Amino acid sequence: MSEITCFKAYDIRGQLGSQLNEEVAYRIARGFAQWLKPKCVVLGGDIRETSAGLKAALANGLRDEGVDVLDLGMVGTEEVYFATFHLGVDGGIEVTASHNPIDYNGFKLVREGSRPISADTGLADIRALAESLELTLIDGKDPSIPAEQRGSYKLINPRAEYVEHLMTYIEPSAFTPLRLVVNAGNGAAGPAVDALEQAFAARGIPVELIKICHEPDGSFPNGIPNPMLTENRAVTGDAVKQHGADMGIAWDGDFDRCFLFDEKGEFIEGYYIVGLLAEAFLQKEAGARVIHDPRLVWNTVELVEQGGGVAVQTKAGHAFIKERMRAEDAVYGGEMSAHHYFRDFAYCDSGMIPWLLIAELLCRKGKPLSELVRERIAAYPSSGEINLTVSDAPAVLAKIEDQYAKAALSVEHVDGVSVCFADWRFNLRASNTEPVIRLNVESRADETLMQQKTQELVAAIGTA
Repeated sequence: MSEITCFKAYDIRGQLGSQLNEEVAYRIARGFAQWLKPKCVVLGGDIRETSAGLKAALANGLRDEGVDVLDLGMVGTEEVYFATFHLGVDGGIEVTASHNPIDYNGFKLVREGSRPISADTGLADIRALAESLELTLIDGKDPSIPAEQRGSYKLINPRAEYVEHLMTYIEPSAFTPLRLVVNAGNGAAGPAVDALEQAFAARGIPVELIKICHEPDGSFPNGIPNPMLTENRAVTGDAVKQHGADMGIAWDGDFDRCFLFDEKGEFIEGYYIVGLLAEAFLQKEAGARVIHDPRLVWNTVELVEQGGGVAVQTKAGHAFIKERMRAEDAVYGGEMSAHHYFRDFAYCDSGMIPWLLIAELLCRKGKPLSELVRERIAAYPSSGEINLTVSDAPAVLAKIEDQYAKAALSVEHVDGVSVCFADWRFNLRASNTEPVIRLNVESRADETLMQQKTQELVAAIGTA
């Protein structure tokens, strides 16, 4: 077969037709099985209209390799993670393109214990095996495989166990009445939210959920499920104001990320949520370690140290965060991109655990979310991530470092280059997948300085 072009650094994602179809999915499943040699694998899929067909092709490929398949149905990525570690199976695959446009789809792969599989830990090998297969498929199966050698197939639904696990992160008695707007995008998160609502009621937790964009619909009537896009935020923010809610929550397409809005309907940058979650965990586990990425750090480090914890910096990206969390036995890891990782969730990311913890924190502190983050934003104003297209990212990084390093207090290369001064710092890093350089700037309690330095760096990058 010709080259399969949908393999990325951390997952598999491509345009339907030109890069990804059911035969490619079948090949990837065979390659996955030949590489991992699993006995049993769980499969799940998001709400995209193509996900069911691609999942069926994966199931055929796995079964033709003698692998037993447990199909979770329509679930989020974290439900695949949960089922993989909870059921003790050998691996899991979620069919999803997350927040990509409707004409894309893809796969997220894990091995036993929900350990990630990325380009340097198996994806490249799986790709080579998938491309090397010589196949003639009939009805999506390899006719040369005897029926008695094929793996079994079973549809299961462990959502109740998943929700019970989620409830272990919060203390029901800590909750005071809350009204929350929940925006499931195009409904992928809807069934899980409904199950959580039932769990609240069963425990007497006084949380009222105002549901918008809630019903699963793979035609994406509410647009691309990406709350990071500014134009997608108003529907959640407006609903918070309309219903007088205490907080708003919006999810991406496979709900492994959640995005929070305060009681005024204002979007809260993920950087400040990392600090709040670190604080929430350290209230429950004194002295714990917290992993964070180098893009924006001062707020996180301060809150972790104030809480008696240990802040540990590592390279951005889920594979790096998860690996370092395991090495450090860290209770929590957070990225400003709204990926949040939890030791007791097999070090995986979840879009449900964060908002549960923040909701509990609101009740414990008796303060609105805007007040909890206002002081932190004032103490460490930040630019947010700015993406700039460049023709030669390594050359730009080198030039900017040379320009700023001489006067800096410190220069680090954990991920790209981080340059620190007494009252401001910046991180500049190249994208793994596109000709883009990513800039983040923060200051110590000086919004004007942060903005000035951001504009200065953007200009300098433009001429580098």
